[in-house]
Amino acid sequence: MAHVLLVDQHDDERAGLAEQLSARKIKTLEVGSGEEALRLVRSRNDIDVVVLDRKLPAMTGEQLLKELKSFRPELQVILLTAHGSYRSAMEIGRLDAFSYLEKPCDIDDLVRVIGSAREDKVHAHARHEIPHGFSGSVLRWLIGSNGSRPGVVILGILLLTALLLMPPPERLISLLTAPKTGEMTDESYGYASYRKMETGENITSYYSRTHAMGERTVGPAGAQTYTPVAPERMAFKAQVMLGILAVAALFWATGAVPVGVTALLVGVLMYFLGVMKPDAIAQAYAKDAVVFIFGVLALAAAISKTGLDRRIGLLLLGPARSLPRLLFIFLPLLAVVCSFISEHAMIAFIMPLFMMIYVSSVTSLGIRRDKALAVMFVLSICFAANIGGPGSPAAGGRNAIMLGILSDYGSVPTFGEWVLYGLPFVPVMGLVVAGYFFVMFRRKVQVRKLDVSQIVRSSAEKIGPMHRDEYIVAIALVTLVILWITLSSQFGMGGPVILCLVILNILRVVRWKDMAAIPWDVVALYASACALGKGLADTGAALYLADSFIALLPEFMRSGEGLAIACSIFTGVTTNFMSDGATVSAIGPITVPMASISGTAPWMVGFATAFASSFAHMLIIGTPNNAIAYALAKDPLTGEQLVTLGDFFKHGLAVLLLSFVVLWVWAFFGYWRWIGF
Repeated sequence: MAHVLLVDQHDDERAGLAEQLSARKIKTLEVGSGEEALRLVRSRNDIDVVVLDRKLPAMTGEQLLKELKSFRPELQVILLTAHGSYRSAMEIGRLDAFSYLEKPCDIDDLVRVIGSAREDKVHAHARHEIPHGFSGSVLRWLIGSNGSRPGVVILGILLLTALLLMPPPERLISLLTAPKTGEMTDESYGYASYRKMETGENITSYYSRTHAMGERTVGPAGAQTYTPVAPERMAFKAQVMLGILAVAALFWATGAVPVGVTALLVGVLMYFLGVMKPDAIAQAYAKDAVVFIFGVLALAAAISKTGLDRRIGLLLLGPARSLPRLLFIFLPLLAVVCSFISEHAMIAFIMPLFMMIYVSSVTSLGIRRDKALAVMFVLSICFAANIGGPGSPAAGGRNAIMLGILSDYGSVPTFGEWVLYGLPFVPVMGLVVAGYFFVMFRRKVQVRKLDVSQIVRSSAEKIGPMHRDEYIVAIALVTLVILWITLSSQFGMGGPVILCLVILNILRVVRWKDMAAIPWDVVALYASACALGKGLADTGAALYLADSFIALLPEFMRSGEGLAIACSIFTGVTTNFMSDGATVSAIGPITVPMASISGTAPWMVGFATAFASSFAHMLIIGTPNNAIAYALAKDPLTGEQLVTLGDFFKHGLAVLLLSFVVLWVWAFFGYWRWIGF
């Protein structure tokens, strides 16, 4: 039963309206002034809709509307007035009223509008990022809704507490105190900063020195003595990072709290639990990848604003005249392209276009939304871009890191040799991704006849020929891609995109308002992922995870294809919780030496590790692709988040498993045996 608050100074009219609504099973509350309405709304949260008269004593309907929205922005408000005007209608629309009706209003029309307002309530919550409240059941309260799941929060607190109270494992202390000798048999050989450590130094002393965590004491003669962090204290820091990883992964996967809040929580826990000093944590958050995420999101807004996304769509989506063609032709082509051009940039360019296609498709059918279509669009494109990573060394920094590790062992593949071993995997996996989404969604989508090519062509024709701003953005994009390909090793990925935005602002194509409107929670999310990876690597927690995994391997998985499979599993799972570069940095120095010791070709294990680092499908912290896709996957009309973290986890887990199967069957036991090492 709907709960409607009636606000009208005329007692007779208010009572008559309440009686008519009650007869239609709508529960009403009545007040005669704006002050009473404000007090009631502030004290009760079960009011669905407010119907108020524009003419009230002491304050106008517009003033009351503004007050109500400042306190409860998701509240649905309908204005009734006998004194309407074009100017007042504009003002009411600006203040986010749901509807504006003139007196006398037909009761059936009002009931219909109230029903629509209640249906739109879920979108209003999404627009204002307000979780749904549940009452009457402790279980329902614990389960909650996306953005507010008290039960999961309590579970996270218990999990973190348990990890912190555990005595430090002896193996962890052994890894943290083992001295560096320079031999491949060193226990700390897989530590991310092993090459920076001095001979005889261990992880504890290196961490204490580089993070200024030790104690300096001055003796009677003025001599300074430096005491590193105690091994048990260092082990506690590593346990803290493992606990933060577990809690962050749990919260991100379930939507226990808003994404941005979890992102901030990572830094807060690192600070208050003494993992790093404030400046070091801030530096961990401010990586080039974070600047890159901000830049591409702002650039995507510029592309969509000028209409250039539709021109790009005409080039890329010409063959996509049906759903099968879109999946089985476009996705493999996209994956191959992402082997040579930044997959992050491709997602930023393409995703706004597909959001436009989504809106056009559901609008043409006269439906409010088609969640299955949105999820299929966003995730299939995102995962296809992810699996382009193995195709060539140019596909990402993780590949460059692996080349550096292999160079330490005197065996570095050329660009062509890497393509020979990696590129055949990409289109096959692209077809598998297409097959998965075709099977999973072909009966769920409401838009059955989907001619993407025609939608893009019609949309491009509506906006006419290219104009000045489109030409400027197009030139900027081409220049940006060239800078990424040729100078990213020197200037990173973030610098060129920021330069592009500055130029576009000077040329009056992009305003600061456009850039400031990006989803900052996603930027914070990826920043926290960088900090999380930094903390895991520096404290030795990542080394402990890798070491524990290898210790569990059976004998038959410690050489040959078995070792490659084991390395791919560990890397593929880990990369969903750490950035791909950090994953390869932490795991590569462990897996490649194992290959040499066991008589396995280092290339086999190195490729297995690097390729699996592209399988970050489950969580949006694993790669900028996921973060960008999630940020842009919002309904342009309602602001609703069309693809949730749960969607990423569910379908990402399935595609992760399929990625393993294709890598093992098609690469390890397939064409790799034919090519040889």
